[in-house]
Amino acid sequence: MTASPEDTTFDLIVIGAGAIGENVADRAVQGGLSVALVEAELVGGECSYWACMPSKALLRSGAALRAAQNVSGAREAVTGQIDVRAVLEQRNSIASNWNDEGQAEWVAGAGITLLRGFARFTGPKTLSLTDALGGVTQLTARHAIAVSTGSAALLPDIPGLAGAAPWTSREATSAQEVPARLAILGGGVVGCEMATAYASLGSKVTLLSRGALLGNLEPFAGERVKDALLALGVDVQLGVSPTSVSRDGAGGEVTLVVDGTDLVADELLVAVGRTPNTGDLGLETIGLEPHSWLPTDDTMLVVGEDGTPLSGEWLYATGDVTRRALLTHQGKYQARAAGDVIAARALGKRLSIAPWGAHVATADHEAVPQVTFTDPEVASVGLTLAAAQKAGYSVRAVDYEIGNVAGASVTSENYSGQARMVVDEDRQVIVGVTFVGQDVAELLHSATIAVVGEVPLSRLWHAVPSYPTLSEVWLRLLETYGRDASSF
Repeated sequence: MTASPEDTTFDLIVIGAGAIGENVADRAVQGGLSVALVEAELVGGECSYWACMPSKALLRSGAALRAAQNVSGAREAVTGQIDVRAVLEQRNSIASNWNDEGQAEWVAGAGITLLRGFARFTGPKTLSLTDALGGVTQLTARHAIAVSTGSAALLPDIPGLAGAAPWTSREATSAQEVPARLAILGGGVVGCEMATAYASLGSKVTLLSRGALLGNLEPFAGERVKDALLALGVDVQLGVSPTSVSRDGAGGEVTLVVDGTDLVADELLVAVGRTPNTGDLGLETIGLEPHSWLPTDDTMLVVGEDGTPLSGEWLYATGDVTRRALLTHQGKYQARAAGDVIAARALGKRLSIAPWGAHVATADHEAVPQVTFTDPEVASVGLTLAAAQKAGYSVRAVDYEIGNVAGASVTSENYSGQARMVVDEDRQVIVGVTFVGQDVAELLHSATIAVVGEVPLSRLWHAVPSYPTLSEVWLRLLETYGRDASSF
């Protein structure tokens, strides 16, 4: 909708109606505030249409097929190959065919005013809103403005790359045809997931990475994913980067020069990082740099290097744009804290801002869960061994082969996976867990509870895992740490 003169002032204005902005707005409305939610594209944002949901739809069929092929009886029932068109149509459905009508209806039902257009700061607590017809409306926030504009794919400075019309994650997750040859630049989560998806759908995939795969996770995670990609026929090249890129006309072949050799593909996906969507927000009018990330304190107030609010207690940021944890679920967690604290501050209510309080996003620092939906999956929470050591903890890593758990043999005849828990020896609590293997995503929340709750190992010993499930790996990890109760 386009703002009208009578509804241009709100208690809170949220810029960006993705999943994170929706949650900020919803919590603030529930807290008693009037809220406007501004969106220039589709309500629901990146996760709904170009990231989390469509990417998992592209991955699911291949993973399900391989899972069936590893169980006797089901293996014999599997005939034929993946129906690529059916996969793409299912992905289209998951992405609501890039129609946001349903999410817009939810926003209205939640009591939030949806304003469509581009918002730009004109000063403290003020914005200009430009609608699709070029009309401009001035908006004012009584108490706060929250920036939830997310991030975009980063294009590295490689000669010819920008002019070669490369794919980003948006094109990779919304493509209506599967390229015969796909080159992928980047060995992070997006690169590894899309290599898995497109190899499953029949592309000849070449994955180029300057470093190890999934370099921010435990080293064994990247190694196991690399082995799986090789088994799928992916050409994995590590320690390399193209020196130039060119495309042979619109829609033509893409040529990458790698170590002096031409690599030719039909499409090139660039997945080497993200950049904040803050370039056209008018940040300069409130003393901030355009194109910059917006760091925050744990109540999600935008702060300077000294940790003090840059613009008083009115400017907030949540989600990718903060660079705290570029994950939808973590952004929604920040959004819940922000929406609640904005309402509490506006209405003069008591705040709970000590670590792990109701109005802070403490988990962002050392308790972030993440799943990489490769095959095998990688599920992790908290600190890796290296990160824990760097942070000064006295730690011990405990490893176990998940394939040795009884439930694994029921899940798959060829189950292979690894679990690691990182134990803070001084406090006898877990500060990090990583699982690699089929279906380990469903193990992750138990690990998250153990890390966030700082559950002592002596108490965790009494959390008896059901038999025969993959969760029995918890018992095996504890046994590996030390059978004698005095070890705890």
